Amino acid sequence: MLTVVSPRFFRSTVLALLVGMNSLPAESSKLFGTRGELWDRGGRLTDFSFAGYRQGEPPPRPPVRASVRDFGAKGDGVTDDTEAFRRAIAETPDGALLIPAGKYVLTDILDITRSHLVLRGEGPDKTLLFFPKGMEQIRPSRSATTSGQPTTAYSWSGGFFWVRGKQKGPGVGRLAARSPRGSRVIELDCEPKVQPGDRIEITQEDPGDGSLLDHLYQGQSDSTAKIEKTRTRFVSRVEAVEGTKVLLERTLRTDLDPRWNAWVRIFAPSVTEVGIEDLTFEFPVVPYRGHFQEDGYNAIAFSGAADCWVRNVRVVNADSGPFLNGSMFVTLDGLRFEAARPPDRNGDTGHHGVTLGDDNLLTNFDFRCRFIHDISVEGTGGGVVSRGRGVDLSFDHHKRYPHANLFTDIDLGEGLRLYRCGGGKELGRHSAAWTTFWNLRSRQPVAKFPPGFGPDLMNAVGLNSRDEAVLDEDGLWFEPIPPSALEPPNLHEAQRALRRAAKNPKQ
Repeated sequence: MLTVVSPRFFRSTVLALLVGMNSLPAESSKLFGTRGELWDRGGRLTDFSFAGYRQGEPPPRPPVRASVRDFGAKGDGVTDDTEAFRRAIAETPDGALLIPAGKYVLTDILDITRSHLVLRGEGPDKTLLFFPKGMEQIRPSRSATTSGQPTTAYSWSGGFFWVRGKQKGPGVGRLAARSPRGSRVIELDCEPKVQPGDRIEITQEDPGDGSLLDHLYQGQSDSTAKIEKTRTRFVSRVEAVEGTKVLLERTLRTDLDPRWNAWVRIFAPSVTEVGIEDLTFEFPVVPYRGHFQEDGYNAIAFSGAADCWVRNVRVVNADSGPFLNGSMFVTLDGLRFEAARPPDRNGDTGHHGVTLGDDNLLTNFDFRCRFIHDISVEGTGGGVVSRGRGVDLSFDHHKRYPHANLFTDIDLGEGLRLYRCGGGKELGRHSAAWTTFWNLRSRQPVAKFPPGFGPDLMNAVGLNSRDEAVLDEDGLWFEPIPPSALEPPNLHEAQRALRRAAKNPKQ
């Protein structure tokens, strides 16, 4: 059923004056209501409450076990402290490795391949890590774009602090019957050896006929000829087991189907509980050379890890900030991006600010400079971007079916680059289904999703816009409630509060 609602009288003029103020009466979305009373958990609005460290828990703060000074690091801004850091990372017992106030010069990539290690400074204004050379100069990794343009793999991956793991859990069984999006029950082809409280991972892959891609794009993908493999990952705790049926803690983000070779294994990543906090990554003040010309001044990368975090970290003059590709349940809290380097001709000082993986959480962030792609999602789902601001933020949906990601309670700045996206040709539309924008503030009015950005089945609620509302239960949902009036202002936090209340009804 399609309803077209005219904008309120003088909406665009009044809204421009009232952004950030609370002078408008509260107004709630017909998708959620004020306290979730209208929310259909099996419907078009995904449950985003499980994003981040350990499915939505606050990261811990383990005690300090050693200092990099114990291993010979000087922090005098002159001495190369790389080998001291390498020894400290290898030999520090479980807990926090302190990086005291100082300027530490590091000239190689530091791989972290063990769990339960926290690299902790004494604050971004006190502990500074300086990287005088780019990753491409240190460990060359030549590559090419999907169109054949020569570049470096560090244009879209890798970091000087590189956390590397892999999934090592044993198999449990294969899916025996289809389970639709929104369901919490799966049926396997055998009685699984799992217990309530275990976490399981469900993976599936397109068999080559495009049927999984068609589901993710809801039949509106455009050309996908250059997508070699389509895969989805979904992790949930087990609530109960009865024979071959398993009750999950959370609702499914996509359909699951035996024809997509859906199978289940214990979720047991080899690297967990790694934190990076309270420090600054700084790179030289050299001009940004532009798109695909990067030197590899990249701060942090997580590959194949889970239940990790980055907290209270400042990144200065970077080509790219954290890459979380392939990592799940990572929280980035309190990131700040700055640049003194001359920008390229488009005004950008770097390539990728943050690239999210499945069920990651980026919150309390501040972009004080512009990247080509400030925040990117590609081929993943369940990511949450919450409580942040920027100069003129871009939400880069980088094709290859990013689906069911949430952007909520964010000050876009100017609001001119919201839909600035990358991605090569024939890799599908920029976004797949169930993308949700919720409470996006901007100085300039923003339009609804542009043609070809994604399928109709996307949600935008609470934007400064002159466009009319479109409330299509089976297609586009564009509900331009004034951001300052929207209740609740943060969908992620509202959903998380509902989950806590259901778990602890007496609280």
